[in-house]
Amino acid sequence: MINFLEKSTTLKFPINIQISGSKSESNRALILDYVLGGINIHNLSDSDDTKHLINALKQLDSESKTIKIDVGHAGTTMRFLTALCATMHQQEFVISGSKRMHQRPIKPLVDALKNLGADISYLDHEGYPPLKIRGKNLTKNKLSIQANISSQYISALMLIAPKFPQGLSIKLKGNITSRPYLEMTKALLEQQKIRVDFNQSEICVHSSHLNATTSIEIESDWSSASYHYALVALSVEGFSVKLTNFKLNSVQGDAALRSIYKKFGVKTEQVDPKTIKLTKFSKLYSDINIDLIKTPDLAQTIAVTCLGLGIKCELRGLHTLKIKETDRLKALKTELQKLGALVEISDSTLKLQPNKKLISHQIIETYNDHRMALAFAPLALKTILKIENPDVVSKSYPHFWEDLNNYGITSHFAK
Repeated sequence: MINFLEKSTTLKFPINIQISGSKSESNRALILDYVLGGINIHNLSDSDDTKHLINALKQLDSESKTIKIDVGHAGTTMRFLTALCATMHQQEFVISGSKRMHQRPIKPLVDALKNLGADISYLDHEGYPPLKIRGKNLTKNKLSIQANISSQYISALMLIAPKFPQGLSIKLKGNITSRPYLEMTKALLEQQKIRVDFNQSEICVHSSHLNATTSIEIESDWSSASYHYALVALSVEGFSVKLTNFKLNSVQGDAALRSIYKKFGVKTEQVDPKTIKLTKFSKLYSDINIDLIKTPDLAQTIAVTCLGLGIKCELRGLHTLKIKETDRLKALKTELQKLGALVEISDSTLKLQPNKKLISHQIIETYNDHRMALAFAPLALKTILKIENPDVVSKSYPHFWEDLNNYGITSHFAK
């Protein structure tokens, strides 16, 4: 646990922050490199999730009869590896993870792969990991999948598509969730000269020569940048921070932060080709009503920002939050209420009415969810609080607590 976080009385700015590569982009690039071979990847994420994937990919060429892989809490790794291993002829795999990972559904992806001819079985509960996979040469090239559950299932299929001699056609049923992540996958495939056709109801990844054609420069992580947007929003007028290796025309969906946080008085500008600057200007915000179906990972940060600024919010499009590292809607409601907020949730919405004054000296539970710790920490600019299980941030942003010190927020780990 971190001892009470609190703000110091002096603070120098502008602050300069270097965040590592996007976890989402890194993990896609690593799978593509394994499929195509020979891609030079620069600025990889230093997150636990990416490390899990790197270690797992090293195991795939083992000569063991059955290759056993433990992905821990890394949901992206679980989904991407499930698809990849299903295509590895005459190899057998057992893929498992943490207790929470075994509660996160994977049936839509498994069903889609089985429709292509994959041999996958459940080792415990139907529809959930752990999985046993006997790799095969998959020859069918058409399937259908629900598009409103998790974009990671669809990205997993897109990333293995270059292995199919006739390409892969993915029929999308229902409204697309987190479309920017599919656009990111498409962009990375196209960097490797693989043609991708994408409309509202279908994705077609065309056949490939299976040779990498270029290196990949991973942009820094906009999801991690969200916590700096929150910190700037909760700071004093004129405060600024520079974030390195970001560009405004990013393929990452969470780059929507620049327009969302303008509502909270944060201006974003590109000060050189690889650096953006966030600056707090005079208050422009009022009640917030946002549909986050394209960027649900921002929900926790936005809700906490609204609480810190004392404004109402209604966040919609959050139905995927129930199957994340924890049920994020329930977790948010519990922790926001500790600080004095009135919160209502449904299966896909969160409504927040802030208290006039934050209740201080509260212990924020993190539920083994990195985004709970990361999202609530900026409130230290407004009140004193503790963060339980602070090491959980290593899943996506290992150096967060060191970076937080730059804001004059003291954090000491309790023994």
